[in-house]
Amino acid sequence: MRIALAQLNPTIGALNHNLEKVKNHYQRGVERGADLVVFTELALPGYPPRDLLNYKGFLDQERKLITNELMPLTAKTGVPILIGANQRQGIRLYNAALLLENGEIKSTHLKTLLPYFDVFDETRYYTRCTERKIEVLGDLPTAITVCEDIWNDMDYFNEPLYDLDPLKWLFTQGARLLINLSASPYHYGKHALREDMLPYLAKKYNTAVIYLNQVGANDELVFDGSSLVYNNRGELLYRAPADQEELFFIETDDLFKPAAQTAPPDRDDIGTIKQILEIGTRDYFVKTGFKKAVLGLSGGIDSAVVAALASEALGPENILAILMPSPYSTEHSLEDAKKLAENLGINYRTIRIDQPFDTFINLLNESKEPELDLAEENLQARLRGLILMQISNREGYLALVTGNKSELAVGYSTLYGDMAGGLAILADVRKIMVYELAHHINYIHVKKVIPERIIAKAPSAELRPDQKDEDSLPPYRVLDPILELYLEKNWSPSEIITAGYEEETVKKVVKMVDTSEYKRRQAATCLRISPYAFGAGRRMPIARGYDYY
Repeated sequence: MRIALAQLNPTIGALNHNLEKVKNHYQRGVERGADLVVFTELALPGYPPRDLLNYKGFLDQERKLITNELMPLTAKTGVPILIGANQRQGIRLYNAALLLENGEIKSTHLKTLLPYFDVFDETRYYTRCTERKIEVLGDLPTAITVCEDIWNDMDYFNEPLYDLDPLKWLFTQGARLLINLSASPYHYGKHALREDMLPYLAKKYNTAVIYLNQVGANDELVFDGSSLVYNNRGELLYRAPADQEELFFIETDDLFKPAAQTAPPDRDDIGTIKQILEIGTRDYFVKTGFKKAVLGLSGGIDSAVVAALASEALGPENILAILMPSPYSTEHSLEDAKKLAENLGINYRTIRIDQPFDTFINLLNESKEPELDLAEENLQARLRGLILMQISNREGYLALVTGNKSELAVGYSTLYGDMAGGLAILADVRKIMVYELAHHINYIHVKKVIPERIIAKAPSAELRPDQKDEDSLPPYRVLDPILELYLEKNWSPSEIITAGYEEETVKKVVKMVDTSEYKRRQAATCLRISPYAFGAGRRMPIARGYDYY
């Protein structure tokens, strides 16, 4: 049997748009001799549809397209479709895989394990399946599963999240092939985990494994594709690209014999992070209808990396940088910002904020002189945000936020100032990794695009004379590991102190994180690269007590 596998990039809610993608890939698969064409999890609605599932009309339209558009295709060509879809049974809704054949739904395979952690909230919408059955495809008894159902092997995972393993039930029934329709978002370490677990399953059950994953970004989630095919020896036969749609084919005979050639292990390094951030940026613009980005370019490392990533994702002709020096900006920062813009080939404008800043000082300070306090630092940031949003509104640019995760974590940012914008590319990237990205960007270009002085100089917001980030924060080499332990590994402050970090510093950092939650609740969409990013996956209360120990 020849199976066509369609790694798709759907737009959430765009049912007709996604239908055309499905039909196009199906037709190509049929023309190239496929006996079955397989699509990803929730291919028509896109994943995750979230509260769109509360609208009966949305679900009705999805079913109408399956009934009136896809099922007739299978009757016409004789080639079945296996596709992820919503399935209603009475008042209950299921996340399902539908096998369409000869103009009807031949079988339905419902998702058992519903993720309920981090960015996932499937128990809010879906009912858990209690019955599992195999399907014979060609002459192969096949376990057809949806995403999470393969992620709970009781032997592989030391602490399984769920109380049962659907694969155990399916392979007890004699399955020889495993097909998983997935929409699994990226975080660093995900590639290595998949490419360790899937061959383990292949060997454990003596089964071939087809893992078909969604590609592209939806809001803060970036789906990295990288669909995988293993033979029953656990040898990797094929890996799809991480950054684009693809239709690829597998002959089932090849799934049960030694591989003539195996693919090397996938990388998951700083280059992968760069690629993921660019995919997330590109798709956010495409799917929201924007084409151009505007950002403040300060001469600092964060805005430099954001400008470079956005230029790569959207094209330099679509990027506008605004240089907004204040009375405390250094000449070298202005020079570095201009040099970066010229190196990237992006347009830039210089709009000084001295005059509006002086006007506000005269309006708000009784002495009519600067007081050099936090309010005046934030005033400068807000004037810059005002300028960016004016250009955004008038000229049709989407404003990019340039802050990083370290700053956002401890509240070293200004509401309605440097936090103003529609997309925060680096909001899940800690400061040390921002430097790694800068070095990598320069490494892969023949000519270094980020001036060396931007990378080498001490970080500063330049909102008062001779200001440095370390005046207010611990050194990033100390701050970032504490943030990783507290935010991503959920260690308590006492555990972090026991691990060797200075007590006063840990207390200070934890307090800054906890008391800044109100800012993050109002932050722009953050592209997720870690298992625990700010945004939809973090649900901390704002009005709360702070008992740290």
